[in-house]
Order: sequence, then structure tokens, then C-alpha cells
Amino acid sequence: MINQNKIIETIKMIEKEKLDIRTITMGISLMDCCDSDGKRARQKIYDKITRYAERLVSVGNEIEREYGIPIINKRISVTPISLVAGCSGDENYVEFAKILDKAASTVGVNFIGGFSALIHKGYSEGDRKLIASIPEALSVTEKVCSSVNIATSRAGINMDAVRDMGEVIKKTAELTKDTDGLGCAKLVIFANAVEDNPFMAGAFHGVGEAECVINVGVSGPGVVKKALESVKGESFDVVAETIKKTAFKITRMGQLVAAEASRRLEVPFGIIDLSLAPTPAVGDSVAHIFEEMGLERAGAPGTTAALAMLNDAVKKGGVMAASRVGGLSGAFIPVSEDAGMIDAVLEGALNLEKLEAMTCVCSVGLDMIAIPGDTSAETISAIIADEAAIGVINNKTTAVRIIPAPGKVVGDMVEFGGLLGRAPVMQVSKFSSSDFIKRGGQIPAPIHSFKN
Repeated sequence: MINQNKIIETIKMIEKEKLDIRTITMGISLMDCCDSDGKRARQKIYDKITRYAERLVSVGNEIEREYGIPIINKRISVTPISLVAGCSGDENYVEFAKILDKAASTVGVNFIGGFSALIHKGYSEGDRKLIASIPEALSVTEKVCSSVNIATSRAGINMDAVRDMGEVIKKTAELTKDTDGLGCAKLVIFANAVEDNPFMAGAFHGVGEAECVINVGVSGPGVVKKALESVKGESFDVVAETIKKTAFKITRMGQLVAAEASRRLEVPFGIIDLSLAPTPAVGDSVAHIFEEMGLERAGAPGTTAALAMLNDAVKKGGVMAASRVGGLSGAFIPVSEDAGMIDAVLEGALNLEKLEAMTCVCSVGLDMIAIPGDTSAETISAIIADEAAIGVINNKTTAVRIIPAPGKVVGDMVEFGGLLGRAPVMQVSKFSSSDFIKRGGQIPAPIHSFKN
């Protein structure tokens, strides 16, 4: 029987507390689009994406209207393009990025992810060509997102790839300098990347996935904060229980939307990603959850403990509410996309080193962070290496999405607009990592990874 109070509670969450479905993402396998002729391969890619995703946006809009649940983004993820384009004779993969962009525009989605390569243990020729194409590809497309996996707990860290990605980020920033390095906001460097992530910019459709699936990402930092307002001064046992119960409610809504989208599109349901993904909007901040717990600002001593508990409680509550939970699931801490994080940086409460510590216990890693435009490629590579090490040693996904904003210095503000928000340029260590990065090679997998 439908409980009237539950309906009213859900309406309040949506209208007052910024509860929404952050994304419906359709994952599409492109493995059957491989062709020795690049032009034919691209036509196959376009035809398949536009055929499978033809009704994605309209169905999302239908569900939004019928249930009154905001669905912010409709997106597509595809097989890592290095695997598909690698079968062609093309020397440059920018045209593949352009066809992805064209297909995304045709079906009306916000972003398409999968201009990607998996190089945690080494490069194929297709991987090398794709990585060389990333800067130009992200500068000439609007909706294409790129990701590269450079480490896993079983393989260790590919330090040649780490070195190369620092150069790629610098070049991408330079080619998109007219928009403050916006291309870098569409590029994620992963350790332990997952195959079913619905969130951009890191989404790709893994080779272990089905032909086509629907993955849904839910969000609700504002709802969690509001729930914690009712338990001011209570112990952390009560706080954790309150977050768990709230995450359960949020995820049930996501399960409903996922099931409806799957049924209407006649595509199998993949996973619910129950991450708390903030936005620049007032009342939609993970940092404000920390403040509700009793911290003056995000970044104050105790922030890592607060984030660890939040991440764990969200997963515990959400996993009971959905038939399949996957993706990244937990709490994101992007700087530019979280109003409270921005305030914490501007007030000096939060710095890059503290953010790195927080990534040990959050869902992903150093996310949407602007740094001075003159930061060297080697320093960026070293930041990537540090974050990869956290992921590899702790057997978790970590990532870096960092923007060396051309012409900007510490204290400047970088404006991206929309969900990408605005980012204060953060200080980076002045000491060099150049000789460290030049070593290259492979940092071996940790001893605890050898399990069978």
C-alpha cells in the first residue's frame, strides 16, 4: 500500500533538497564495429549508437514528467575506442572522436564517454594512437569525454603512461586555453577503473559488459544534509544510521527509474551508482554535510574521518535498496562542482594535500581541481602517480581530473559553467619531481595483490 507520508517526503526531497537522478547512461558495445577501414568503422559506430540510443532522451523525459523526478543528464558510454579504432589502419583517431560527437548530438545526450584506453600494464599500437589524439580530440569536440587507466592493484602502476599523461594534460589545456583549459575537465586518469561507471567524464562500457545496458547514477547530498539537521548533537552511531536510512530512500528512487528506463527501452538494467555527486547549486554540497557533522569547514581536522563514515554509510544504506549496485558508489569530492568545497579552498581550510588524504576514503579521487597554468607536466604526472598509488595499495578506484588553467595563478578563479561550475586555482608544491617521473617503467603490484 502506498504511504501518503512517504510520497510527501519524496516530493520535499526533490523540491527543497535537490534530490535528483543525476544520469541515465546507456552503455553500448562497439566491438562489432571494428573494421580495417577507418571510414567504415566510423560509419558502423555512428549507425549503432544512433540506433540503440534513438529513444534514450525521450524516454528519460517521459519518466521525468510521469514521476516528477528530475533526471539531469542522459548520457552514453561506449567500448574503449582504442580497442575499436586499433583494428583500423588510421594513424590518428580524432575522426573517431568526431563521429562520437556527431552521434551524441544526433540523439541529444549531454555527454558520450569512451574515448579511452586501458594501459595499466602496457601499450598496444591502438592505445598509443588514441593517447596521442586526446588533446586535439577534446579541443574539437563538445560532448566527447576521455579516460585512461594507468594502474591496477594486480598490475601495478605504468609509470611510462603516468609520464605521458602529464604531457597530454598540458597539451589539452593549451589547445583549449580560450575556455580556461576546459578540455582537461573531460579527461580522467584512473587507477582500478570500473567497467560500469555511469558518471562522466570517466565512463566507458567495459569489455565484460553486455551488448547494451542501462546504468543509473543517483545523487542527493542536500537530502543527507537535511536529514542530519534532525540529529544535531547526537553520537556518530546515530549519524551513521541516519545516513544509511537516507541513502536507502535515495537509492530506491534510482531503482524505480532504472527499472522503468530498462523496460521502456527494452535494454537490460545494469547497475545503480549511489554516489553523492554534488553540483554548484546552493544546497547540493558534500562539504556542507561535513559542516553539519560539526566541522567548521571542509578540510578542518576530522574531515577525512567524516568522509570515511559518510562513504561507508551511503554504501551500506544503498546496497540494500537496489538489486545491483555498482559504478563508483559513495561520495564524490570535486572542488569546482561543490559550492562548499569552493568556499573551503577560498578560506584556506582546504588544500591539495588534504584533498589527497581525503581520496583514501572517498569514491574516486582528485576531481575537478584547477592548478596554475605554468605547472610542469612532470609535476602533474607526479600528482597522478601519488593518486594511483593510493588506489593500487588500497585496492580501490582513484582518479585525477586536473586542469592546469592557462595564464591563471593561485587565487584566480576558473569559470566552466553548468554542472562543471567554477574552480579556485590551488597551490601546487614548488619542488620538482622531474627526475622521479623520467625513470619510467612499472611500479610493481603490491604483495597483497597476488591472490587466486
